[in-house]
Amino acid sequence: MNSEAISAIIAKHPALKASKAKLETMEPGSYVVHRSWGFGQIKSYSEGEQKLLIDFKGKKAHPMDPVFCVTSMEILPAKHILARKETEPDRIKELIENDPVQLVIETLSPYPGKAASAIEVEIVLTQVVGEDKFKRWFSNVKKQLVKDPRVSVPAKKIECYIVRDEPVSAETEIMEEFANTRSARRRISLAEDLLAASIKEESKPSLAHVLSGITDAVRDSNQLDAAERLYGAFVRDELSKILGHESANVAPTQTDLIKEVRGLTAIAEKIPVHFQSRFLDLVKETHPLEWREIVFALLKTSQGKFTTECINFLMENGQADELAAALKRWKTEQNLRAPVLLWVIKNRHSKKFSKLLADLVTPRLLGAIFFAIDYEALQSAGTRRIPLGEVLSDDPDLIADLLSTADTETARDLANSLLLNQGFEELTKKSLLARFIKLFPSLQSLVSGEAETKDEQFLVSRESYERKRIEYEEIVSKRIPDNSKAIATAREHGDLKENSEFKMAKQDQSVLMGQKVQLERDLARARITDFAEASTDQVSAGTIVDLRDVANGKAVRYSVLGAWDSDPDNHRIAYKTPLGQALLGKKIGEHVKLKIAGTNQEFQIAGISRYVDTKK
Repeated sequence: MNSEAISAIIAKHPALKASKAKLETMEPGSYVVHRSWGFGQIKSYSEGEQKLLIDFKGKKAHPMDPVFCVTSMEILPAKHILARKETEPDRIKELIENDPVQLVIETLSPYPGKAASAIEVEIVLTQVVGEDKFKRWFSNVKKQLVKDPRVSVPAKKIECYIVRDEPVSAETEIMEEFANTRSARRRISLAEDLLAASIKEESKPSLAHVLSGITDAVRDSNQLDAAERLYGAFVRDELSKILGHESANVAPTQTDLIKEVRGLTAIAEKIPVHFQSRFLDLVKETHPLEWREIVFALLKTSQGKFTTECINFLMENGQADELAAALKRWKTEQNLRAPVLLWVIKNRHSKKFSKLLADLVTPRLLGAIFFAIDYEALQSAGTRRIPLGEVLSDDPDLIADLLSTADTETARDLANSLLLNQGFEELTKKSLLARFIKLFPSLQSLVSGEAETKDEQFLVSRESYERKRIEYEEIVSKRIPDNSKAIATAREHGDLKENSEFKMAKQDQSVLMGQKVQLERDLARARITDFAEASTDQVSAGTIVDLRDVANGKAVRYSVLGAWDSDPDNHRIAYKTPLGQALLGKKIGEHVKLKIAGTNQEFQIAGISRYVDTKK
């Protein structure tokens, strides 16, 4: 834009006078980052329309009003790394592949004070390197940055990377910070950084105070939990080796810290990922007679990468047959937790584990997956993501693999379990059900009018029905009309193909209409009850069940109520859930297996009373 165009805009919008300098930078050829549209380049300015034509990466050139761009768009200087990726692609590619630390330095250089927050640096470099390979690339780069004297590396993401005016060795920086902190956790972290910095021979004599400080922290600090103390002892011993000190008898030893078997699960949940393999070796060394049982118990409750570490450890120590038998038994008992199920799913085609998983990938495994998802949904609050459910949705071949040996009746039972599962939204259920129908066309009746019979009605309490009805009225009388107004307002901006506000409003409309249809269907099928028909002859909807744990005699009470009455915090379960179904029909004295707090437990029905009687 020339000075006349800028003056015309300011005359029309006097409040923009303070933004004149920014308007002056909106020149053709300048690179920009828009809050909604991302990275792009200004191609031209139309004085007649008073609009910038901006070519956003991967999108059609888009006309935009400079007035709105002042607050929603950043104009990048020519030396900004994103601009240079376009103007100097060969140079940037060379830095990415061969000198990533210099790339970080050149990324920081255009910023005031040559400093930018860790969050901002990662966002920018993700766009430079590419989202698909950034995570692994930057993981290696951070290790190099710690060792490089030219860059100050932040301890937290809210702090800044800084290009130093004068280089400072990583060792010097770490030792200075070590001397200035009394936090045991921070001292352990700094000592770990020191190990990663490749200690020079001439520096070793000056590190005695670091070793002494770590030793005192591990022994005396009351800030550390068991996992932190164990890892601190490991860092202490590694530093001792490098400095040529004897650490075998320094108290507390790593062995001392894991002698108590009962605390190992809690420790395993919190230790760093790179220490997990060493932790399992340590368990074997410390408990030579019990290590197999301990590692199997750790696997059963493991999470994330530790699941893989446990399985690899058992395989490497000659426990493949025992592991296969344990996994098969846990599947039969519905005692496979979500992290182990995730590992099985992801490795089901692996040649390395083919023998281990040969008898595990069956229709029954899909039942175990549904049970785990339903249980997690019952236990979780709000809309917390369920990774196992996401994998089931995202892996297009998984259901086909698990149903490859299923007959029609087994597939129908599993499809019904899916429809009753609380861990999926209705649209996801329909998508997954379509995969069932592709394999077993006769299951089409589950979604056709043939299935809309009286048998499909479900019981609900009046309170839960009112909640659903109010939700429906809120959508119909307020949210849909508000959305219609938002669509009309967005439409006035013109150019609907490139109008982000219009697109978002239309997406909201689609979601709201889907919710409206689903609520109408649910309310039509619901049968309100006060549970007065429930009897104490057997467990049914509207009964309170007293259970006695067969193993320890502890008592627990559940209210089995309507399809929309689940409230885990108050021990209320819906009769349609797998847990509710497991209890239905049971009589006093009978036994039932339930999964409580992640473990399979056997209970005896100790008493049955009517829920309605507690309201009198």
